[in-house]
Amino acid sequence: MQANFIRQIAQKDSSEFQVNLSAISLYKRFFTYVWKHKIQLILASSTIFFLSFLQVIIPQITRYVIDVVIPQRKIELLPWLGLGIAVITLLIGSLNFARNYMMSLVGQKTLFDIRNELYKHLQTLSLSFFENKRTGALMAMVTKDVDALEKLITTDVAEIIAEIFTFIVIVIYLIYADWQLTLLILITLPIMVYIAQFFGKQMRGAYREVQKQGAEINNHLQETLTNIKLIKACANEGYEIDRFSEYNQQNMDANIRAVRLWSGFAPVIDFMNNLGFITVLAYGAWEVIGGHMTIGDLTAFLAYLNHLNQPAKRFSKVMHVIQKGATALERIYEVLDTQPEVKEKPDAIALPPIQGNIRWQGVEFAYNSGQQVIHHFNLDIQPGMTVALVGASGAGKSTIANLAARFYDPQQGTILIDGIDIRDVTLQSLRSQMGIVSQETLLLHGSIKDNIAYGKPGVTNADIESAAKIAHAHQFIINLPQGYDTVIGERGMKLSGGQRQRLAIARALIKNPQFLILDEATSALDTESEQLIQQALQQLLKHRTCLVIAHRLSTIQNADLIVVIEQGRIQETGTHNKLLAQGGRYADLHARQFPQKLSLQSAMTQLADI
Repeated sequence: MQANFIRQIAQKDSSEFQVNLSAISLYKRFFTYVWKHKIQLILASSTIFFLSFLQVIIPQITRYVIDVVIPQRKIELLPWLGLGIAVITLLIGSLNFARNYMMSLVGQKTLFDIRNELYKHLQTLSLSFFENKRTGALMAMVTKDVDALEKLITTDVAEIIAEIFTFIVIVIYLIYADWQLTLLILITLPIMVYIAQFFGKQMRGAYREVQKQGAEINNHLQETLTNIKLIKACANEGYEIDRFSEYNQQNMDANIRAVRLWSGFAPVIDFMNNLGFITVLAYGAWEVIGGHMTIGDLTAFLAYLNHLNQPAKRFSKVMHVIQKGATALERIYEVLDTQPEVKEKPDAIALPPIQGNIRWQGVEFAYNSGQQVIHHFNLDIQPGMTVALVGASGAGKSTIANLAARFYDPQQGTILIDGIDIRDVTLQSLRSQMGIVSQETLLLHGSIKDNIAYGKPGVTNADIESAAKIAHAHQFIINLPQGYDTVIGERGMKLSGGQRQRLAIARALIKNPQFLILDEATSALDTESEQLIQQALQQLLKHRTCLVIAHRLSTIQNADLIVVIEQGRIQETGTHNKLLAQGGRYADLHARQFPQKLSLQSAMTQLADI
């Protein structure tokens, strides 16, 4: 773990999303998720139609009061006109409530769909994907990036859509009423569109940097908080505080740059709006003086101008929402478009109950191009055999086990279980019949009972206790305050290394697998616990196939077959005694681990010579 952590903090995530999709194409794809809830969307959109026409009526009432009611002293109409405005205002408020509520439903259901699809897709991706991604960045994508899409539907953007529709209705009316004045109103529109495009491009890059720096903070938090014991053991609290402060500073600088761009965009749009107002006011006043327009007409035009300016004003305020959304969509779509390296065939079958024959035929594998790890590997394990893989670190032992579980696919060769190519069966049916205990003990935050039962959801308490007894975990469990209901904390931090590993073994055993993979499964156990588990495993492994990966040769002396691997190739095979007698690589490894036995043998030989 320490080496892995040091490697992680030494590597700065240099991956940056290089998606060149336009905002239009991003949002077009996003709309396919929104359209799934078309009934609520259509109901919400229908309110926009009525709102637009209600917005047209109020300035007309104002014009009528100025041009007719006041000059003709029709005081009796004022209460009715006031009542009409009140009714229209209530209708506008009711329609706005209905629209906001329905759009919120659409927004929340859309986010629910996207987040579910994203998490489901992450579960289908191969291990190689997660080896090249940082956990903090993925967490930020599923949470913050999806949340960034909320306002695209639920609040400001919905307001813009409504006001754009109102804008079209009012423009149509104004062209009918006075096309010359309408052209003056719209003369600044192309300039505002160009400005919006210019700022939009700049802000999108700024918010992409904001997303990146936010992910860096998440990465740092995830790495340091999950490895807090290492940090304290190395007395590196001050160092990590300084690193966090640096990431936080970069995040703040990125946000300030984005805010600076947005703050500069808003006043430019306001200036263009005011320029249009001045133009209409000047031209309208000249028209009124010339007798070509009434004061009521000018007042109505100015009121309509305010409605025409609303979309531009609001757009300047939500430009950051749109650009944040576009950046978030880039990241989300990049993951959704990533295909797993290990794929099930469309016609994959369910693997029948396995008998335990595992065969590797001409297997060649490389994690990266040009870096071959396994070379023409051939091994046939018969049902019920216990086969041990030994060799130096990096020889390829764990890789062979990972290939059998189909965490990766070989570039060449096949792996057969009971004569069936594992690429022809479903992953669920393959792995559900395997028990895997890895060197890195993986436990979840929850109770001991939940962690053991995770290997077979729905299992009974009696089965859980039975598996714990076989793994020699029952005794320490019942001595805990809450027994099997004791919460062990994140990654089982409340337990010792040996206790955690015994729980992992119990979790694998509860599946009652026909094929068991033990990858350094007893490396964290003390000698007494290891001996007890070895005795239990000897009973358990009868009539089962087991692949054992071990550095401690004392754990595999009773294996039916020992396979020595060097640099991805089989160096020698045989039983413990046979390999020792050969005096080859296995004998050398054994001598290094048990030098006292070698000295004793030498002494006995010398004594015999005397």
